[in-house]
Amino acid sequence: MAATVFYLDEIPQVGAVAVLDGPEGRHAATVRRIRVGEPITLSDGAGLLAESEVVAAGRDRLELKVRDRVVAPPVSPAVTVVQALPKSDRSELAVELMTEAGADVIVPWQAARCVANWEAKARKGVEKWRAAARAAARQSRRAYIPAVADLHRTGDVLDLVRRTVADNGIAIALHESGTARFAGLPFDADRIVLIVGPEGGLADDELTALEAAGAHIALLGPTVLRTSTAAAVALGALGALTPRW
Repeated sequence: MAATVFYLDEIPQVGAVAVLDGPEGRHAATVRRIRVGEPITLSDGAGLLAESEVVAAGRDRLELKVRDRVVAPPVSPAVTVVQALPKSDRSELAVELMTEAGADVIVPWQAARCVANWEAKARKGVEKWRAAARAAARQSRRAYIPAVADLHRTGDVLDLVRRTVADNGIAIALHESGTARFAGLPFDADRIVLIVGPEGGLADDELTALEAAGAHIALLGPTVLRTSTAAAVALGALGALTPRW
């Protein structure tokens, strides 16, 4: 595989020429300085991977001949991370880390104790997270770019938990008050939802409501983690505890 994956919405058939332009083409041609003859891996971000070779290079675009196409199977069980909004200086870092660690869906959550408040700028915040997820997916050579959902309020998160549990999935709220050990939970499910609170922690009424909706309240490990790193640590643990790795 080439050193970096570049994303293209529509990848042509083997033997055809693909044009990589826009931000991806600019990054490849101008930042990475990729030249004619170099191999490139293209992806549509939804599982399709195409090995290609640069046949022409411009200032901010590349033309690539497709040599081979394969579809990467999705990882199972799928993991959705509900991430309470971190402080602005660590917000995109949280998205980058969980993307590199393998999150399949990322849900921004306006929890009660969030310092950040997206109520007046939800669209801008979501777009920043989507851009961060795309860049991190490229860096980590992912065939799938994690989907970033619209901003969720607590009621939306509770609905997600109920639907997950009803569909034989498992929802886990990571919290230091948890009496269940993360490693001891039943992960024989097709879908896992991880819920990460903000810097101030989950409020008591949020914990009560999450548990009533069917979520497990679990202790991830012996130390208290930052909200920006907790999801990545949990995803790493899931890689070892489930068939994801």
